[in-house]
Amino acid sequence: MAEAKEFNRSEENVGNVLNMEHINLTVPDQQVAALFYVTGLGFTRDPYVDFGTRNMWINAGAQQFHLPKSTAQKWRGHIGVVVPDLDDLKRRLNSVSELLAGTQFEFSEKNDHIAVTCPWGNAIRAYAPEAFPGIYLGIAYAQMDVSPGVAEGIADFYREVFLAPAEVLENEGGRCVEVSTGLDQRLIYNETTEEISGYDGHHIAIYVSDFSSPHNFLVERDLVTEETDQHQYRFQAIVDPDSGETLAELEHEVRSLRHPMYMRNLVNRNPAQSFRNYINGRDAFYPG
Repeated sequence: MAEAKEFNRSEENVGNVLNMEHINLTVPDQQVAALFYVTGLGFTRDPYVDFGTRNMWINAGAQQFHLPKSTAQKWRGHIGVVVPDLDDLKRRLNSVSELLAGTQFEFSEKNDHIAVTCPWGNAIRAYAPEAFPGIYLGIAYAQMDVSPGVAEGIADFYREVFLAPAEVLENEGGRCVEVSTGLDQRLIYNETTEEISGYDGHHIAIYVSDFSSPHNFLVERDLVTEETDQHQYRFQAIVDPDSGETLAELEHEVRSLRHPMYMRNLVNRNPAQSFRNYINGRDAFYPG
């Protein structure tokens, strides 16, 4: 009889958070935002949900950037994205460099990614698909800077409140917490001794399978900031589950699986297509 194989079944656990569906960052200029996110990064403006010049939804695989028009917001850390081809990305970024002159836009090649700064100072790291097996296009992670000494409490918050796998790791700068936000996707809190700018209201949206249990915890502690509708609520403070001490601030737009936009099919274009090299039938890009 063949020897039975042993498997670590816990490696397959996803947790209660199934997708960090979008990151919302307000921008003061929609045209400049389109130049950066669509022409430069190669993402796709959502063709179906139209806000005119007041907002734009930018599709990146199964995730989005939401970019309402207002004073620029800044993510306190950096956002990791996966693009189909880094050489194509460099070509596109070079093509918008002159048009984005006078903004904070810049980019540089690193060992395993391209470091990009958006016109308003947000840091984005773009990786090729081999860096994140299973993702061909999308938001792989978002890393946020937090004060020293809060990693364990943040991990406990996500484990206990959202039943999300969360691991405290040592890194070159100290410690960080990696929280699972779905298949091959993470929300990372990185401890730093450097100055952290004040929270300016940017937010993320997550889909959860157990919608009511986290809500009960948050309501009991008066942490819900918005009861949006039957399918959605919001909170901002990430607290120590035992002491109630606020450890970090990041607004979470929490959505149930009955939310009308859950599993919405996001249209993604093939950014390698252009007027000069057009090939019929290759307009669309299907991540994975």
